[in-house]
Amino acid sequence: MKTAIIGAGITGLSAAYCFAKHTENNTVHLFDSRARIGGVLETVNKNGCQIEQSADNFITTVPWGVELCKELCLESELVQTNPQMRRTYVVRKNKLHLLPDGFLMMAPTRLVPLALTPLLSPFGKLRAALEYIIPPRKDDVDESMANFVRRRLGKEVFERMVEPLVSGIYASDMEKLSVLATLPRFREMERKDGSLIRAMQKQLKANRAAHLAEQSGARYSMFVTLRSGLTTLCQTLADKLPKDCITLNCKIECLTKSPSGKWIVGDTEFDNVIIATSAVDASRLLTDSLPELSAQLHKIFYEDSVVITFAFRQEQINVPIRGMGFVVPKTEGSPVLAGSFSSMKYEHRSAEGIALIRVFSGGARLPNAASMPDEELIPLLCGGIKPVLKIEGEPLWTESAHWQRAMPQYYVGHRELIADIESLAAKEPALALAGNYFNGVGIPNCIHSGKQAVGKIIERRV
Repeated sequence: MKTAIIGAGITGLSAAYCFAKHTENNTVHLFDSRARIGGVLETVNKNGCQIEQSADNFITTVPWGVELCKELCLESELVQTNPQMRRTYVVRKNKLHLLPDGFLMMAPTRLVPLALTPLLSPFGKLRAALEYIIPPRKDDVDESMANFVRRRLGKEVFERMVEPLVSGIYASDMEKLSVLATLPRFREMERKDGSLIRAMQKQLKANRAAHLAEQSGARYSMFVTLRSGLTTLCQTLADKLPKDCITLNCKIECLTKSPSGKWIVGDTEFDNVIIATSAVDASRLLTDSLPELSAQLHKIFYEDSVVITFAFRQEQINVPIRGMGFVVPKTEGSPVLAGSFSSMKYEHRSAEGIALIRVFSGGARLPNAASMPDEELIPLLCGGIKPVLKIEGEPLWTESAHWQRAMPQYYVGHRELIADIESLAAKEPALALAGNYFNGVGIPNCIHSGKQAVGKIIERRV
């Protein structure tokens, strides 16, 4: 069999690697419209510093990222976050406040730190504590993240803590973001235990017991990266593929079928096709051949995003920093979604005496960010962090990355939409879809999505 994979980001590379590894005597060809592999993953080395242009690490609570690194003999490259800096700040009135200890995404495991935080008013703290006795919702009907958090923990917890934390991941409008498609375990906690606080405390006890019982094996921090940069992961995957199987600078305009039922990519027939692009591009490719599937894919909305890395001398920053980064609530009126103290999070990334700060914007917070010129965008975002970090003077240099249609939006009803897409795609045994619009936007989820697409092709062909 000849299989074409469209899209040479981490999803497509993982699919190609998996296909080449598990299907002997079959050929795979990978196409991408860009001049390089990796999609949004790109490591830049500048002035003795290492800069990631999009994601700068990946989570270890799902296994697929770490497992792939081990399989590619990259385990020795894995670097854990600086243990002295594993804290997150929230900006309030242009000041950094530590997120209360034990507050995980949208629920506390400990009530005392929540009671002491200056992020909430006395009324806000009382309202959050009432979550323990608020009757649970038992149905499985989807709802927005904003509605769920306000319903359980109140308006202040939502606006000052949860909204900035979740927006930093999805760059989304919380009034539209689906809780079931993004963080379904919290709804499950509500259904099962009646309270998020009760469920989190029970889970904390179970985690402690499991930790005490664990006697051996490597343990990683929640997030890890590769010492030589995440581009290494993409390049190592590419190096494992058959020679000359990747074609770059090649934009596929559409997919059609030959009279024999094979897929035509460019001017070549293929037995199978895996589309590992955005849903927008997948929709365009299938407009003529599968209009119903194309229409469903077109319903997935995307936001743009930007990442600006600022390099300062450490003495220019006049706020003591003991964390990995900060998030900015929408209520602050800032164009900044979040910032990462890159050189503190991973010490190997910076030249001596240089502080690297990665600033994120775009999405629902600043919709036109990706199309803004640097001479307008950089001063805007620099102005957003200067009063917070009490920065004196201008940055030594900057590095920018503009990503258009990079962030799929998991709006309310997303799970049902994906189910429809998968049902329509399943009718085509020689076609599979993969990407970050399915079940998670992180690197491990993209790796898993690529592998799942290969599994579907192989299963249908057996």
